[in-house]
Amino acid sequence: MQETTRPVDSLVPWGLTLLRVVTGLVFFMHGQQKLFEMGIGGVAGFFGSLGIPAPQLAAVVVSLVETVGGLTLILGVLTRVAGVLLTADMLVAMLLVHRPHGFFAGDGGIELVLMLGAAALTLAITGPGALALDRVLPIERRLQAGGRSTLTSQRG
Repeated sequence: MQETTRPVDSLVPWGLTLLRVVTGLVFFMHGQQKLFEMGIGGVAGFFGSLGIPAPQLAAVVVSLVETVGGLTLILGVLTRVAGVLLTADMLVAMLLVHRPHGFFAGDGGIELVLMLGAAALTLAITGPGALALDRVLPIERRLQAGGRSTLTSQRG
């Protein structure tokens, strides 16, 4: 069976690029806020109040995952790896911090972290879209050559 593409299909890589860059920007800003405004000590204190084990280490890891992960998404470098790490970050944030506050972000609920986690997971599944450094890195080329369809390869 021959696969057909529609003109709108050629826009999919650009949609993924927009999602990747905006999601990366949000994560980067939240990470740098933890590093430079709240400080590792402030983040660790908050994590400790939640009962998170090794709060100092957790604060460093979360702050770096968000900052570096956000930057790598913006650039389109190691998009799938960053997507998985950021998804895990948001899952933990949703369960430990935001779930007790309901749904809406204005009330401290899960709304924002759910959306960011879904965006990060989408990028982990689909790949970086157009205009990404991943396009020229060997790991992404191997994933594309791993038996995905032509349309799927165009998207990721």
